[in-house]
Amino acid sequence: MTAEQAARGWCIIATACLYALLLLCMAWELWLAPLRPGGSWLVLKVLPLLWIAPGITRGRVYTYRASTMLILAYFTEGVVRAWSDEGLSAKLAGAEIVLAVVFFSAAIARVRASRAVRSPRTAL
Repeated sequence: MTAEQAARGWCIIATACLYALLLLCMAWELWLAPLRPGGSWLVLKVLPLLWIAPGITRGRVYTYRASTMLILAYFTEGVVRAWSDEGLSAKLAGAEIVLAVVFFSAAIARVRASRAVRSPRTAL
């Protein structure tokens, strides 16, 4: 597998995790287990994800670098809510943690693979 193929694979994984996280957060706060019946304003937490989605989808390395810092907020929210919530909300928080960790790992791997594509001798 070439470095370019690896970069493309990591891009697909990161994009899938990002869109899954978007859908999870929207469904969680609007229908599945909102803080208040009928939905909550916490659904606005998807806005930063929507902001980075075009860059992630297009495979822009700068967006991948910046997104690794952003995704940590979602990981943190998942950990806090998995610890403090009960029932379905705690399970959704667990899913948020998994998606955030996989996205973070794929984004880091994508940046490293893109570095290997640019200069194969200094990639190691």
